[in-house]
Amino acid sequence: MLDTLITSKTRIRMLLKFFTNSTSTAYLRGLAEEFGESTNSIRHELNNLSRAGYLVSTEEGRTIQYRVNTHHPLYNEVKSLVHKYLGLDKIIENIVSKLGDLRAAYIIGDYAHGKDTGTIELLLVGEIDRNYLTNLVNKASGLISRNIKVIQMTEADFAKEKYQSALLVWGNKD
Repeated sequence: MLDTLITSKTRIRMLLKFFTNSTSTAYLRGLAEEFGESTNSIRHELNNLSRAGYLVSTEEGRTIQYRVNTHHPLYNEVKSLVHKYLGLDKIIENIVSKLGDLRAAYIIGDYAHGKDTGTIELLLVGEIDRNYLTNLVNKASGLISRNIKVIQMTEADFAKEKYQSALLVWGNKD
């Protein structure tokens, strides 16, 4: 969907990077290494997205850090498009609605850092039916053409763990 609307693969990767996780930050050389592209192509896209107001930048010493502008009038719409492109909306819709006593769902791993690696790591908190979950994950994987890895924890176990960069996609922030 996004790749037919936006022809620049670099721009798509940047939108995925920044709009998957609004706390994600990056700098020119880091993005060039991560994407395996030249700094010139990265700089071009960073400048375009910054001029349009989708990204904001801050200077940290000699490095300019970029992050998504969550105050941009189209932020929620672009974020929604990115989530639909990744299939996150279908995962949540298919899995959360029928699982049992699910308290929260988080995206962890590479997708929480804004990297599209093809495997979505989903952390589910609560008491759920594992057999039903397996069926739902298989269906959702087919719908979005991505692998889904699921970790399930009780609320007590989740309270003990420290997940850096866990992105809440369903449930309460409490």
